[in-house]
Amino acid sequence: MAVLAHVSDLHATPVRVRRLSDFAGKRFLGWLSWRLRRCKIHDVRVLEALVADLCTTAPDQIAVTGDLTNVACREEFSEVLGWLEHLGDVRQVSVVPGNHDAYVAVPREASWDHWVDYLRSDGETGPVAFPTLRTRGPLALVGVNSAHPTPPLFASGTVGSSQLEALERRLGELAESGLCRVILIHHPITEGAVSSRRALGDAGALRAVLGRAGAELVLHGHGHRTLFSEVPGPAGPIPVVGVRSATDITDRDEKRAQYHLYEIESRGSGFRITARIRGWDGTSRFEPVAERVLGAG
Repeated sequence: MAVLAHVSDLHATPVRVRRLSDFAGKRFLGWLSWRLRRCKIHDVRVLEALVADLCTTAPDQIAVTGDLTNVACREEFSEVLGWLEHLGDVRQVSVVPGNHDAYVAVPREASWDHWVDYLRSDGETGPVAFPTLRTRGPLALVGVNSAHPTPPLFASGTVGSSQLEALERRLGELAESGLCRVILIHHPITEGAVSSRRALGDAGALRAVLGRAGAELVLHGHGHRTLFSEVPGPAGPIPVVGVRSATDITDRDEKRAQYHLYEIESRGSGFRITARIRGWDGTSRFEPVAERVLGAG
């Protein structure tokens, strides 16, 4: 049995205005939102408690599905690296970017390159090529990038035709491997999970790929809510699960910080997947909240 932790939407970095020229257009609106509201919602103390709890639960792997930054300032990307190193080393932690990590266009060398080793496929060098593949024990972690700069007031995403084609080939190649294919993506892939201005534009095309090629589990963030759903696959429904922000200190029960642990056990020709939800207790630590069996082979 393998244990996979899923965390998302950390928003772990403060937004510091160092150069006024960096804060024109959309980034100014994002800074204003952070200053008036988001800095009161996402608390670094919760992130510290998350790291401590992960040390206790000791998952085999940790998946981070984006939104590590707030408005994609250059300083934010370097600060994120420190938090990733607290979570684990590059063999244990796998990352895909979120829309806040592509809030505006930033040169690769000044942004994701700071944590490129957490993004890359096994054996890859140079720029990251999505979809990525990391094989860890019985797990095949397939990273899909849905994050691209968007106009002000939009937080939508796209995968793109070339990435979808590569994803279908990759999933097909893995189909007979006996590995549990886990797709990591920031945006939800099911209809109605978020508003249209925050949705994945080619979600239907991605679901079609999964319908043909299959996968065992899809994990996403972005909605800041716990979402359990399914999409059709060639051998039956594929579980799709969204996790809340891992740092949200709001008093609203449906939003307060959580992360998920997945116990993945091979069963005959498939896998039994048990999701264990751990949530912030509102004061100092994470504790068990619920569990749910997603599938059995």
